[in-house]
Amino acid sequence: MYTLGINAVFHDSAACLLKDGQLIAAAEEERFTHFKHGKRPVPFSTWELPFHAIDYCLRVADIHINDINHVAYSFDPYLLVGEQYRGKSTIEIPFENGGKIDNNDWLNVWDPLFLSSIMNARAQLNDGYPHHLQKRFIGANIKPEQWHYVEHHVAHAASAFNCSPFNEAAVMTVDGRGELATTTYNFGSGQQLTRIGQVNMPHSLGLLYEQVTNHLGFLHSSDEYKVMALASYGNTDFVKDFREMITLSANGQYTITNQNFTERFGPQRLSHHEFTSHHFNIAHSLQLVVEETLLDISSWLQKETGSGNLCMAGGVALNCVANARIRDAKVFNNIWVQPASGDDGTALGAALWIDAQQRKSNQREFVMDHAYWGPEYSDDEIEKFMKWCKLPYRRMENVAEETAEVLAQDKIIGWYQNRMEFGPRALGSRSILASPINPDMQARLNEVKDREDFRPVAPVVLEEEAGNWFEGADYSPFMLFIYDVKADKADRIPAVRHTDGTARIQTVNEQQNKKYYNLLKAFYRKTGVPVLINTSFNTLGKPIVCTPRDAIECFWSSPFDALIIGSFIIEKNADISSNPNIQATTITRKMPESASVAVAE
Repeated sequence: MYTLGINAVFHDSAACLLKDGQLIAAAEEERFTHFKHGKRPVPFSTWELPFHAIDYCLRVADIHINDINHVAYSFDPYLLVGEQYRGKSTIEIPFENGGKIDNNDWLNVWDPLFLSSIMNARAQLNDGYPHHLQKRFIGANIKPEQWHYVEHHVAHAASAFNCSPFNEAAVMTVDGRGELATTTYNFGSGQQLTRIGQVNMPHSLGLLYEQVTNHLGFLHSSDEYKVMALASYGNTDFVKDFREMITLSANGQYTITNQNFTERFGPQRLSHHEFTSHHFNIAHSLQLVVEETLLDISSWLQKETGSGNLCMAGGVALNCVANARIRDAKVFNNIWVQPASGDDGTALGAALWIDAQQRKSNQREFVMDHAYWGPEYSDDEIEKFMKWCKLPYRRMENVAEETAEVLAQDKIIGWYQNRMEFGPRALGSRSILASPINPDMQARLNEVKDREDFRPVAPVVLEEEAGNWFEGADYSPFMLFIYDVKADKADRIPAVRHTDGTARIQTVNEQQNKKYYNLLKAFYRKTGVPVLINTSFNTLGKPIVCTPRDAIECFWSSPFDALIIGSFIIEKNADISSNPNIQATTITRKMPESASVAVAE
């Protein structure tokens, strides 16, 4: 049985495909369209389905859309449709921006347009596909009984619990908003979830973080992670202000008062203006109070469920500093966070939820122990494309050893291998890598990626060496927790040590990613350091690269030193004439099939 999961409501549009309960493909739409987050979260974009991501999933299974048994869509519009509209075929929408409608049921006057697009999503899937993707969509006929709306926070919760390593766990989801809920508490057992409680709109930790993100001059629903990084430079000047905004009560409930941030904190920072200590202090105070709140409600949830395990999802669960705060409080014995905790992960959660229901399965059949579910390209496809582009390249005899030698020379490389990661973190398939030994490397990488100076870079470390370099570290494959850099190692890896002494680590073992692991081992042998800098293979405002074309365009338009793509290396300033191993070919003008795929995707 094939179950297709779709997220298309707010942002981070994505699709995934299950076959008999097993995940076989998952990807974000942004990787194919090059529009970060797929789209902006406005009512007018709700009709856009992630057709490119869906097409990729269908290609992996080599099936047509009509071979899908069930489609799970991670939002239930009927939770927002008032009783007066039940069974009606029309709905009132404002004619102009700022127009009024005579209905108090809506949180926003554009909600009717928003919901109408969602309720017509099945029809859009059947006949709204792009022309160049018609091979797997032409004649589409997904029927009403195959289409399932899944509550947004059920999808978040299932994405956390139903592919975790636990058979029972407390489950907490925290984000900006779903239909009504912004935070939910559940108990998971087998493949079932029991809702214990929830916090509803307009009270939302996620939206509070978004609003402060916007006040600090960043793009909300996009740049919240920058606020988290900025926070480590500030102090607690505004903690009292944020504590006044959030009121905690019994049973995991909280309320947030509506705020005028300009009145409370002064003028909004414009995106091109410099940061001051004032901005650092706002970020730091927000982060601290959100951590306190999450710790309080997670403590209540543990007592309520009695479980030693916690699963988390929702955009707020990508806050690795807050996750570490809950971990270090030892409220739970074990914590598992969905690596695609943003709305992209709801495609997976919705599919897992519907698949288990339709197959009447309560046995755990899938554990997500890695995030490599996206497209991959063979050496043959990569080489054909490079020849077509007339690029200078050479095939390496030992990828790990030769790449480690380049990194040991303090060069910055693009690393493009195997299947692309699902979720916002680059985890060694579409990464920029560098040595952590030179303290100037963080600044160099921020320049290469054209991003803010305060942004830290993250380390990847051999799993078996993690505890020797980072306090208490063992298994952390998804970059979702921070750890203190050990005092006796701080001077050896200064580039990955954040200003507060922490690092957001990724551990890797041979089973998860053999090529990546072998590279780290080779670098360890050469330098005595089992750590590399790993940051995402993209530049400012762009999604992580997907195809060979994406990787090559990013490489040639940025000051990297080398690109390791499959078994090949491209080096800038390479002397083609003096190196017989470098391929420089004269070819016909016929584009190879692999290049066509790269263009289409």
